[in-house]
Amino acid sequence: MTGQRAGGGAGGLPGGAELLAAVLPPPTSGAGRTALAAVEKYDDDFGDAVDARLFPEEAATLTRAVDKRRREFTTGRICAHRALEALGEPAVPILPGEHREPRWPGGVVGSITHTAGYRAAAVARQVPGATVSVGIDAEPNQATPGGVLREISLPQERDLLAELGRAHPQVCWDRLLFSAKESVYKAWFPLARRWLGFDDAELVLTVDDTVDDTPVAASVTVPSTGGGVTARGRFRARLLVPGPDLPTGELTGFTGRWVVGRGLIVTAIAVGC
Repeated sequence: MTGQRAGGGAGGLPGGAELLAAVLPPPTSGAGRTALAAVEKYDDDFGDAVDARLFPEEAATLTRAVDKRRREFTTGRICAHRALEALGEPAVPILPGEHREPRWPGGVVGSITHTAGYRAAAVARQVPGATVSVGIDAEPNQATPGGVLREISLPQERDLLAELGRAHPQVCWDRLLFSAKESVYKAWFPLARRWLGFDDAELVLTVDDTVDDTPVAASVTVPSTGGGVTARGRFRARLLVPGPDLPTGELTGFTGRWVVGRGLIVTAIAVGC
């Protein structure tokens, strides 16, 4: 397991997540309570860990699932259980909602992602009178299949990707755009409770050349099988459809961060954390 079940991890992020520590904000605590936690894992082997199992209610949702789906779901939910514990909350069943979204316990918001070789969950504590939402996504740093880019992007976004691709060819920008839009949707849905299409938000991606005067490639190190961070940056999403009314006014967009490392692209949005 990457990191520990509770306590600080890389960048001080409770839960021990490393790639996610590069894209989520440093946690804040109030009255001794952790506000943000994340757990990630690079395989589905938990050894003899006694907590590495689904709750019966969760297992019941997999009766017709194929093996791949079963493994993704199981490891993602175990990461979520451990993230809840790192937040100072008890692990509880996290069942799919009407739209397959994770249903978190009261007072908590979160997000789960899985791709080949990576599963992760991030959770945050809700604050009375404030807007809190989290969206994370992980994808392989590989080009999307032919034709996918036009289905997920706007013309101005494709122009930007072409420019970024010439300057930073080590990043698969079409896949990064897809991942960032997935994080946008995951942060949007708990606030709006309605669908958001790929063409309902315009994204602008930027690259961080340095982080606190430290070269990007050296700013975060991912141990185990190596493959430290090779690029990182930020993105801004402008909603092209009306957003929900929040305590601070109408939701008009999101800001997030992205990182490339270990052959993966990881994106995240943390609102109010």
